[in-house]
Amino acid sequence: MSQTMLRMTAVELLEQYRDGSLSPVEVATAMLDQIERVDSETNGFCLVDRDTTLALARESEQRYQQHQPQGTLDGVPVAVKDVFFTPMWPTRKGSLAVDPKHTLDRTTPSTAALARHGYVPIGKTTTSEFGWKAVTDNPVDGVTNNPWNPQKTAGGASGGSAVAVALGMAPLALGTDSGGSIRIPASFCGLVGFKPSAGEVPHWPASPFGSLTQAGPMTWTVQDCALMMNVITEHDHRDTRAIPRRHIDYLGNLGRSIKGLRIAYSPNLGYVDVDPEVERAVAQSVELFRELGAEVVRVDPGFSDPLPAFGHLFYGGAANAMRELGTKKRERMDPQLVKVAEKAGRLTMIDYMGAVDESMRLRERMANFHQKYDLLLTPTLPITAFKTGREVPEDWPNTRWPTWTPFTYPFNMTGQPAITVPCGFDSGGMPIGLQLVGARYNDALVLQTADAYQQANDLTDRRPALMS
Repeated sequence: MSQTMLRMTAVELLEQYRDGSLSPVEVATAMLDQIERVDSETNGFCLVDRDTTLALARESEQRYQQHQPQGTLDGVPVAVKDVFFTPMWPTRKGSLAVDPKHTLDRTTPSTAALARHGYVPIGKTTTSEFGWKAVTDNPVDGVTNNPWNPQKTAGGASGGSAVAVALGMAPLALGTDSGGSIRIPASFCGLVGFKPSAGEVPHWPASPFGSLTQAGPMTWTVQDCALMMNVITEHDHRDTRAIPRRHIDYLGNLGRSIKGLRIAYSPNLGYVDVDPEVERAVAQSVELFRELGAEVVRVDPGFSDPLPAFGHLFYGGAANAMRELGTKKRERMDPQLVKVAEKAGRLTMIDYMGAVDESMRLRERMANFHQKYDLLLTPTLPITAFKTGREVPEDWPNTRWPTWTPFTYPFNMTGQPAITVPCGFDSGGMPIGLQLVGARYNDALVLQTADAYQQANDLTDRRPALMS
């Protein structure tokens, strides 16, 4: 029975909690046991506290026994990326420069909302230091490996959260995405990962990467993703940049036909070199969208690679996050993070404002693009997972991670909703993801379309060998 529980979605668990077939204590125990059994291979978790997790599960179990469940997610285990405050556990952000004592007794909007809805936090998941790169390793916790092949990277910076879901250690996980940090590990690990529109999910304290960063869900199914969005989009006054609450039932919106949707299919954005196996898998998905009734046209959005501008914005944020750190603390940090931050610290205000201007032009271009097309369909990444412990693939011509993530970071600059959904596997058995991008604040349509695709091409029965 425990293996069955590990494969259940949050939606399925909630149904069994309500009819008494399962209890939150049984499920939490099974998932904690799974962490003990398999996480030594992957290092997805940087903190597990069995006593606290089971105490919260028992409280949930009592509420169900009294027929008084709390909110939307009562009893559902959630893995929390170690950049979100959890009042009972420290938050280190993968850094020896952070004093964890000062992070206790605090919440972020997402963890506060989850607590209001009765979640069971299963542990904190590993991130790169300050979430600065698209693979997961840091000086505190070490390297996080891919659940499909531990010799390969899980991606990042939310790699630990991806591993947690992929190996049945939690059905839901929280991540953050500043340049793809939800979508990249979700794609590498065969999951659904959703970056909401800028301001859709309240986030506090403000990320050092500014408006590039959004909090979002990582799950096996789009249904679970939508369920989690119903919770973490709740109002929180601490995020003064959040948009007014729209009270959308993302889960209830699923199941609608996508017939007649206009989808622009861009296999390479006009300038990206894509692995042939990735290109082939995504191209095959295009035919399925057509079978579902969507009108799919091959067309590029018409912008050139905004990598230099993204680098100024992103690494400028890293430099700002480290401005108060002295030499001794920097000596204990990821040396590559220190290197990019010091380089960005030499940017001028004109350099930075030029990047802001380019971001605004890109935003305007995509707003015009979506006057004609409802969605943009691309690969999530041009490659599949590579050797673990590296920032870039072997023999890669560049040294920094954004050079192999060209499909993700442009839409952090524009603030658009973007989701990755599994669409196949390469010849080595590593997952491939497709990306759907919508107009700003059309998050519901992105989720609806991704769900329609996943229902028609359900790959969730295929799980990593470590699950067995």
